[in-house]
Amino acid sequence: MYRSHNCGQLRATHINTEVTLSGWVQKSRDKGFIVWVDLRDRYGITQLVFDEERTSKTLIEQAQNLGREFVIQVKGMVIERASKNPNIPTGDIEILVSELNILNEALLPPFTIEDKTDGGEDIRMKYRYLDIRRNPVKESLIFRHKVTQEVRNYLSKDGFIEVETPYLIKSTPEGARDFVVPSRMNEGQFYALPQSPQTFKQLLMVGGMDKYFQIVKCFRDEDLRADRQPEFTQIDCEMAFIEQEDILNAFEGLTRHLLKEVNGVEVEKFPRMLYDDAMRLYGNDKPDIRFGMAFGELNDVAQHKDFSVFNNAELVVGIAVPGGNSYTRKEIDKLISWVKRPQVGALGMVYTRCNDDGTYKSSVDKFYDQGDLAKWAEVTGAKPGDLICVLSGDKNKVRAQLSALRMELAERLGLRKPNEFAPLWVMDFPLLEWDEDTERYHAMHHPFTSPKPGQLELLKTNPGDVKANAYDLVLNGNEIGGGSIRIHDKETQSLMFDYLGFTPEEAKEQFGFLMDAFQYGAPPHGGLAFGLDRLVAILGGQETIRDFIAFPKNNSGRDVMIDAPAPIDDDQLTELSLKLNLKS
Repeated sequence: MYRSHNCGQLRATHINTEVTLSGWVQKSRDKGFIVWVDLRDRYGITQLVFDEERTSKTLIEQAQNLGREFVIQVKGMVIERASKNPNIPTGDIEILVSELNILNEALLPPFTIEDKTDGGEDIRMKYRYLDIRRNPVKESLIFRHKVTQEVRNYLSKDGFIEVETPYLIKSTPEGARDFVVPSRMNEGQFYALPQSPQTFKQLLMVGGMDKYFQIVKCFRDEDLRADRQPEFTQIDCEMAFIEQEDILNAFEGLTRHLLKEVNGVEVEKFPRMLYDDAMRLYGNDKPDIRFGMAFGELNDVAQHKDFSVFNNAELVVGIAVPGGNSYTRKEIDKLISWVKRPQVGALGMVYTRCNDDGTYKSSVDKFYDQGDLAKWAEVTGAKPGDLICVLSGDKNKVRAQLSALRMELAERLGLRKPNEFAPLWVMDFPLLEWDEDTERYHAMHHPFTSPKPGQLELLKTNPGDVKANAYDLVLNGNEIGGGSIRIHDKETQSLMFDYLGFTPEEAKEQFGFLMDAFQYGAPPHGGLAFGLDRLVAILGGQETIRDFIAFPKNNSGRDVMIDAPAPIDDDQLTELSLKLNLKS
């Protein structure tokens, strides 16, 4: 038996109990005549004591030679700790060691295994197995487990059946590049790793499963960032014989359950916002509604004077920054520089101070009088003491720029509080979006999304105006889930493929199996997929997902720990009928 108890288990009630513990040496303190060692495992830390009055000289010498992260086993008696530590659960006791067994020596770690470590991200990713020993990472992985278990329990109790779908599938265009896998047994042919189990879950509905879910790995070969990985996990769900309202109610219930059970937060309201309103009021389709600063469109009150910057703009739009009048000129200049960064792309920013006495002071006082500026304040909802920030230009670009500024200001003002949760449904996305490069429409979600009822005929005349029967669930400014009511008949699906530029032959080659299945009685169906990595991070109060993934990739899609991806040898290439044509 390596241990009778774990290192977070013992309390004062265990005093005078003989125990066996195993774990890693966190640190030691050597006073010569007495040695203390902190022993750590997943469950906590227990202090060990080696005392020359009660411990053999040989045992003390062994303890003095212990290094950080040595794996050891000890036997001893639980005694009352003379100097108690109220900061840890085991702080009332310590172990008077009678036997020490070194199970494995360890090199000195390249960074300290502490909550606040001296290791940068690159070195910690290279030695991720050591990083996992640190409490923040360990607790994040345990937190992910808790969320995942709650999801499984909730959906299972609600009648959903967990079904696994294949990882080796056919390459289909779904918006991002596929990861492809060569087939040795089928020369010159390739599998693809699934971007989602989309077609399979629809086939499960044709198969009569009625309610399906799966916690599943998905793969997309796309540019990465802090909340995106080439392999990620979805909570994938589908339901038959439902309408949009059924989907929204089902997954509001799951989200409400997770917030209550995981975070202890009761959330009753899930507001709904049209996509067009989200873009108009917040400049993006996943607005953070924990705070205000909604956009005010100023064209009607700003384009009547001789200020060509505004007069020549498609959109003039502003936000009221609460308490922003306290900003110094230097601080405002830094904000202007911030919006002019290439990542944001604004050409400049106009601002207006809302003074406590009801007057206004603006960077464009030359063109606008107090009455004009009062109208700006009215449109943006600015109050005395606020600052109005105004951008102008192309409608789509300027909305994105002001959205970035809004989020940056909210971060600086401490308005994005991680322990507050504000869910939101964003509804009625465009069904199609125009791609300038290919000069044709693409599906905003995927080719299987149905148009809103009654809008099918509009595809023939104004395809860009057709709304999708689609919805995203947003939490604290992050999309945590998205889905739609699917097309479930062959005729409508064929029409959709036509508008996406597929020839009948291409549609049959790519999706013939699905079209064939629809001819055998497909029920009305729809679903939603949560991004588990992002959901867990937000519930855990974080913006980035890496610490909630055991072995994440870096921003280049590399696993620096195992050095992957890596070349394969010539024999493997020959076996797969592949020849490399690398650019020098």
